[in-house]
Amino acid sequence: MDWGMKNRLSKIINPKDGHTVMLAVDHGYFMGPTTGLENIKTTTEPLIRYADTLMLTRGALRNYIDPSAKIPIVLRVSSGTSIVGKDLLHEGTAVSIEEAIRLNVAGVAYSILVGAPFERDTILGISKYINEAENFGIPVLAVTAVGKDMAKDERYLSLASRMAAELGAHIVKTYFCKDFEKVIETCPVPVVIAGGKKQPEEEALKMAYDALQAGAIGVDMGRNVFQSTDPVGMIRAVNAIVHRKFSPKEAYDLFKSNKN
Repeated sequence: MDWGMKNRLSKIINPKDGHTVMLAVDHGYFMGPTTGLENIKTTTEPLIRYADTLMLTRGALRNYIDPSAKIPIVLRVSSGTSIVGKDLLHEGTAVSIEEAIRLNVAGVAYSILVGAPFERDTILGISKYINEAENFGIPVLAVTAVGKDMAKDERYLSLASRMAAELGAHIVKTYFCKDFEKVIETCPVPVVIAGGKKQPEEEALKMAYDALQAGAIGVDMGRNVFQSTDPVGMIRAVNAIVHRKFSPKEAYDLFKSNKN
C-alpha cells in the first residue's frame, strides 16, 4: 500500500484510535429530497465537527459544501436506479475516478447487491472501479446493500462483506446483525456499520456500541443522525461511543443533556 493510499485512509479512519464516525448524506441519489436533507448545507454545517468524514454525492458536494470545510469526503460513485424502480440498487459507475480526484476526495463508495439477479453487474462494476482507484491511491468503500427480500443475518452479511474484501475493497460498510462478531472475524478489512432506517436514539446508540464491541471500527450513520429530534446531540453521542468509549447509557445521557 503506497503513501497516498495510507494518507487518504488516515483521513477516513482516525489514526489515534483506529475508529471512525462517518456521516452519510448521500441518500438523495436514489431517494430524492429525503426528510432532513432538504437542504444539505443547513443540515451538515453543525454536524461535521463531530464527524471524521462526510459521505455524499458530487452534486451535493458542489452545491452544498463549502470548499474550505475541514472535512474529508467519501464520494458516492455508483448509482443507476431510484427508490421507485423495481430493481433497487442495480447500480453501475456514475462518477469517474478522474472526477473523484478533481474533487480531492479521501475515498469513494460503491454499492454491491450480492444475491440479486443482477449481482454480476454490481460485482464487476466495483471490481473495475477498484482497479482504477488503485492506480491513484484512492480507497474504495464497498457498501453491501441489501434488497427488500434479503435477510440481514450473519450468513448473508458475512458472504457479502467477505466478497467485497476479496474483490479488493479497502473498507466494508454493512449492517449490524445478531452474531456480528462472525462477520468481523471473516472479513479481512475494516468494517463500519450502516445506521439504516431511523430508530429511537437509545436503540441506535446501543447498536453502535454493540457493533464496536463486536469488532467494527465505526459507524456510517445518516437518518439516525439527521432525522433525530436533536441531530447535534445525536452525533455527539455517537462520537462519544466511537472515540471516547462511552457506554450506551452514558451516550444517551449526553444526548439528553444536549437537548435540554
